[in-house]
Amino acid sequence: MNLLQRIRKFLNWEIAPKPDPKLLPEVYSHLKHFRLPLILTVIVMLIGTIGYVLIDDFPIFDAIYQTAITFTTVGFGEIRPISDVGRIFTINLIIAGFAVFSSAIGILVSELNKGHIIAILKERKMLYKIVRLKQHFVVCYHNDYTIEVTKQLRKNHIPFVVIDPRPDIHKWAEENKYPHYLQAEPHAELSMLKAHLSSAKGLISLSSSIADNIALIASVRLFEKEHDLPRPYYIISSAETISDVEKLKKLGANTVVSPTELTAQRVSAMAARPDMENLLEQFLYKSDNPIDMQEIVVPKYSWSVLKKLKETHLRQMTNTSVIGITKKDGKFTSMPKGDELVTSECKLLVIGTQEGIRAAKGLIRKREKPKELKFV
Repeated sequence: MNLLQRIRKFLNWEIAPKPDPKLLPEVYSHLKHFRLPLILTVIVMLIGTIGYVLIDDFPIFDAIYQTAITFTTVGFGEIRPISDVGRIFTINLIIAGFAVFSSAIGILVSELNKGHIIAILKERKMLYKIVRLKQHFVVCYHNDYTIEVTKQLRKNHIPFVVIDPRPDIHKWAEENKYPHYLQAEPHAELSMLKAHLSSAKGLISLSSSIADNIALIASVRLFEKEHDLPRPYYIISSAETISDVEKLKKLGANTVVSPTELTAQRVSAMAARPDMENLLEQFLYKSDNPIDMQEIVVPKYSWSVLKKLKETHLRQMTNTSVIGITKKDGKFTSMPKGDELVTSECKLLVIGTQEGIRAAKGLIRKREKPKELKFV
C-alpha cells in the first residue's frame, strides 16, 4: 500500500468506481471527419508563417501571429508593413482560411444533427452512474408492467437499471423517471456487463414475447457460470399462459408471474373476502407501513443453527414472530412450533416492524451466541 492509499484510508476517502474502459462506447471514431479540416488548418498556418518570413522578412513569432489573425479573419490589421506581394499572399490566405472554417462548421453541424456524439457522451455518463450500483435489479424491456414495477422499486428505495433495445428508451426514461437505463439488447453479454450485472441482486424480464424471456434467462444463467459468481441471481419473469410459466421455471427462472393467474386470484379473493381486499397491499407494497414481512436466510456460520426456535428468543429480543420456515430442500412449514429446529441455510419468514426485522437479521447473522440471551 503506497502513501497515497494510506492517506485515503486514514481519511476514509473512497475512490468512486469506474467502468471498464472496454465497455465505454468509442467516441473517437465519430471524430475522424474532423481530421481533414484540422490537417488543412495546420498546413495553412505553416504556409502562412513561411510566406511572411520569406516575402516580408517577418520575425518567426510575428509571422505566426500575422498568419493567425489573417487566417481567422478577425480584422486586427497588419502588425508590420507588408509589400504588394505580401498583400496578394494575405488575400489568398484569407480565402483559404474561410474555406477551411466553412468546411469545419459544415462537418460539425452534420455530426451534431446525426446525434451520435451526443448519444455516446450520454451513455458514457450513464455507465459511470451504473457502475456505482450494488444489490440492484436489472429490469429488461419497457412496457406497462415495467412502468408499474419501477414505481414500486422507487418507493421502496431499491436501485434498478432498465434495458431496452428500442431508440425510444431515452424518451420513456425521461417520462417515467428511470434514473439508470441503457439502449441495448438485454440478452447480450456486453449489455449485462454495462448493467453491472455482477453486482446486481437479480434480474426482471418483462417482455411480452416468451422467446425473449427464454433467451434472457438462458443468457443470465450462462453469465453466472462464465464469471464464477458466488451466488445465483434471483430471476423474475412474466408469462401469459400456464404452460409458459412451467417452461420458464425449468429454464432457471426463480419466480414466474402470470398476469392472467394473478388477476384471477385477486378477483376471487375480493369476491370471497371483500373485507380483506387491501390487507396484502398494506403489508407488502407500501414502503411507509410500520409492519413488514420478510425472509431471513440463516447462514452456515450462524450461532442459531441446530437450535430450537424457542431457544433463539427472537420474539423477546426483537419483537418479531416467525410465521414460516423454508428448509434447504424447499419444504415449507407454516406457523412452526417452538421445538422446530433452525437448520443451516433455511429461511425464516418473519413478521414485525421494520426496525425489529433489521434487528432479527443482525441477530441471526452473528457467529457467536449473543450476550443479550442472558437477560431473556
